[in-house]
Amino acid sequence: MSQHHILALFNDFDAAEAAISELRAATIKGFNFDDLTMKSPIEHHGVEEVLGHRSANVQWFTLGGALLGGLLGFFLISGAQANFFAQMKGGKPIVPFPPNFVLTYEMFILGGVFISVLGFLVCAGLPAKRSPLYSAKVSEDQIGLLIKADSSAVASIKDIFTKHHALEIQEEAGK
Repeated sequence: MSQHHILALFNDFDAAEAAISELRAATIKGFNFDDLTMKSPIEHHGVEEVLGHRSANVQWFTLGGALLGGLLGFFLISGAQANFFAQMKGGKPIVPFPPNFVLTYEMFILGGVFISVLGFLVCAGLPAKRSPLYSAKVSEDQIGLLIKADSSAVASIKDIFTKHHALEIQEEAGK
């Protein structure tokens, strides 16, 4: 089945919330609730309850980047110091731990920050081609619901949107 993108614009959050609640309760073949995106010019505090929990995996990128940065930093610094084992140390250790921990900590933070930014870009799907169903009205004062569904589900989704007084419904046939 071909994928269709549907954008519905609403005047207020309550109408959009009612449409989302009905879409969640309906069992429409060819529509997955996770393919629904809400776009709004302002923050709405009830969005989490309406859309449900959406997983964000950026924290795993941060953890991995921090651990990788710390380990890489420690081994690079220690490896550079250990290469000078032929020099006389005067009773000092070849790899002194206390000074290395400071630089390891800095690499721990640096790795976590860099990989967090990369993880955010990956999880957000950036860079991506912008959907042609964007409406400038979403940036001004209206709430948009963007849905990706099969062609068999388009009619019932449009019915739900018109039932909840959508101001405008746009549709794009996918490939």
